Amino acid sequence: MKNFVSEDNEQVVRMHVHVHENGVEQTVMKVIRKANGPILVGLIALAVTASAAYAVEKTPIGAEKGGNKAGTISVWTGDSRPASGWSPGKDRFNYWKYKDENPLFVIDASNVDKHAKNLTPGQIEMLKTKKGYTMPVYPTHRECAYPDSVVENTKQNAAGKSKVGPNGWSVESAALPGVPFPNPKSGVEAVWNHLLRYLGAGIDQHGVTRVSAAPGSNKSITVKWEQVLHYPWGVKGTHGPKDKGSAVAFMYYAYENPAALAGQAIVQKYAFNEDTESFYYFPGQRRVRRLPNFAYDAPMIGFENQYPTDIQQLYYGNPDRFDWKIVGYKELYIPYNNLKMTDFNFPIDKALLPTFVSPDVRRYELHRVLEVVGTVKKGVRHLAPKKTLYLDEDTWIAAVGDDYDATGKIWKVKESPTYPVWELGGACLNMSQQNFYDLISGRYVADLVQFGTGKDFKYFKDVSGDKRLNPDFFTAETLRMNSER
Repeated sequence: MKNFVSEDNEQVVRMHVHVHENGVEQTVMKVIRKANGPILVGLIALAVTASAAYAVEKTPIGAEKGGNKAGTISVWTGDSRPASGWSPGKDRFNYWKYKDENPLFVIDASNVDKHAKNLTPGQIEMLKTKKGYTMPVYPTHRECAYPDSVVENTKQNAAGKSKVGPNGWSVESAALPGVPFPNPKSGVEAVWNHLLRYLGAGIDQHGVTRVSAAPGSNKSITVKWEQVLHYPWGVKGTHGPKDKGSAVAFMYYAYENPAALAGQAIVQKYAFNEDTESFYYFPGQRRVRRLPNFAYDAPMIGFENQYPTDIQQLYYGNPDRFDWKIVGYKELYIPYNNLKMTDFNFPIDKALLPTFVSPDVRRYELHRVLEVVGTVKKGVRHLAPKKTLYLDEDTWIAAVGDDYDATGKIWKVKESPTYPVWELGGACLNMSQQNFYDLISGRYVADLVQFGTGKDFKYFKDVSGDKRLNPDFFTAETLRMNSER
């Protein structure tokens, strides 16, 4: 009960009852006039009962545990496990218990309107305009789990440990690894949940990035590379944004081919409250140079301006150039449980078709997501002045998203499939293939591709398994030394 007052000799009771509707917590004010004492007591008891009836059981990181009324979204179980005989380095898909499932149905141009309420604007545009594009929809499985340290730290954050900085966009305090804002009250808090989702202590990747050919051409770009990522706060324990050098992430990236790029390499430090620091090695000059503006919408080197830096992982880097707002929860078909994307023995040319990724390796499921919209701040320029992210409730991963151009048209349709990583306790990541479709140029980028590489990515729970998982490895000096060997 919020308050009890008298207005014009009438007793007025205002009761603020928290209810959940479509996954969104709302506060409803009930006003009862001319309530005498005995009746008032009964009404208060009724309000408490109603509030309890609307209580929603949550998962350890703040998602709604239950399914939906239609039964098309399942209850969260958090128990993903591989079949007997799997070990790190072996193909994941063939050890997944749902590998033999068939699609429930396929969405295409003929039935897109029927399913529009569960699709993003970008997905609808793809289905209506890209000839032959389809979305195979499978049963929903919610089995993403979390290590105990992530659960315990998330509890601390839910109790008030986490806080946004006075600048309005950075994280001043939080218990990590853990979801910093399990009940986000602002768009920037929700975005930080995505940026600080649990990824272990590091990842070692040897993969491919492909940019499809321009319409009317048969010349695509295929780049082979090596990448090491380190998340210093991702190790077991409780760490804060000011620990570990105030680093969100460290990255080392080296081009292996084509010849025009081979030998070039970069190290970066993404920080909680500082600009991204980047150093680049040019083999022709045998020099390391600082790249002061290699962030936000700066193009990634070697991809014909098709890959803005901040669309990796759908959104990455400081969120300071946008005003972020929460729109609300929706039920959408998003790329989920995409273990086929990690099949490093599957032929790349069968997976990456000329104008889109083959539906044979894509999988969509119905999940609840939180829609967050970012609008570029006044006085700031960005090639995509509006970004929409759809954050999966069970992982806080930005699973799908749309970038808009200055005219308000959808420019890039982005998707980042999730999959369980059993060596991290069944936590779900999105660090394998990501797809970015440019609706203006007609081209698409497939990044973090494992198809045809013959080797799986390696995930580290702690820093003891690889000496590179150390801040000293991601410096200009180490970059020069490693590149000149």
